[in-house]
Order: sequence, then C-alpha cells, then structure tokens
Amino acid sequence: MSAPTSGGGALSPQATAALQEGIRLVFGRWTALQMAVENQWGGRDSRAKADQLAESILSWFCNSKGPYYYDDLENMIYVAISDSFSSDFEDGSIEEVAEQILIMHEGCLQGNYSSIEKLRNTHVQGNAVSLSRQMVTDDDDDSSDDDGEPSMAGNEAVRPDEMVVDEPKPSKPVPDADGFTPVAPRRRRGKN
Repeated sequence: MSAPTSGGGALSPQATAALQEGIRLVFGRWTALQMAVENQWGGRDSRAKADQLAESILSWFCNSKGPYYYDDLENMIYVAISDSFSSDFEDGSIEEVAEQILIMHEGCLQGNYSSIEKLRNTHVQGNAVSLSRQMVTDDDDDSSDDDGEPSMAGNEAVRPDEMVVDEPKPSKPVPDADGFTPVAPRRRRGKN
C-alpha cells in the first residue's frame, strides 16, 4: 500500500461541512460524472447515485480512522463508478478527483479552507457537460495557440489544396513492371 497522503484525526463540525461542500463542488465540475448523471448511465436514479458516492466519501473521512491512503480513495471511487454507472472513466479524472479531495481533507484538518474557497469563488455557469460542449464550439474561430503554432483541434477548416488525397485507383487492371496483370479476388456474395 502507498504512503498515506492525508493524516488521521477528527474533523470539526465546521471542517466536515466545508469538506462536504468541497466534495459537492468537485463533483459538480467533474465532467465525466456529470455526463453519467445527465445521460442516466446509472438509470433513473443516477443523480442519487452520484450524491450517495459523495456521502460515502465524506463518511469514509468522518467515520474511519486514518491515515487515509490515496489508493484507497481512488479505488473506492472506481468501484462506485463501475457499480453505479456500469462505466469505467479512463480519462484520468478519477485520479484527479481523488487527489483534489485528499488535498481538501488535509486542509480541513488544519483549518485551512482555501482550496474550497477557491472552488466556491470560481463560479461556473451551467454544468460541466454543457461547458465542455460550449468549449468545442467556441474554439471554431481559433486558428493558433498562444505559442504561434497551429492548433491540432481537428475542428478547423482545411483548405482543399492542403488536403492530402489518395490517387484514384484505375478502373481497369494495369500490368506491373514484370508485365503481369494482377487479378482482383472474386468475392463470394452471400455464400458460406
């Protein structure tokens, strides 16, 4: 098992409330989880399942004795996502969420709520899913990054003369260098 990343100790009622709010804020900005909820990957009660995961994490911190290990929290989230939403988030977001929650917990133990304040003060209009869709459409007019290099976003228009086009294949077989004409294989249609 890895080294503990968050020490043990009881959270004060104020710290517990702050951590609960922090977990809620992180989950609200977690695009993969919000997509799972919005698209009901966990069924009609997907929102309740996401809320239950948040409550389970808070309960883990409040009711179990530390030290708290990153691997344990990450595994708890993976299992809950897999069981509740029949999904595996392979985008690295579970790891980021687990790390952010552990940082918030450590801060709450020390009475430092700056990471939660930062989340609270960065008000997000709309949900994470609509913002990710908006970001894709907003990038349509961007043609380069800050470093002057062309963007590789894939949604940029390419001029026709810049496009690489395969040469059309000849309709009739052409003899090769040895003078032999290749014959295309016959396809058996519908016969097994």
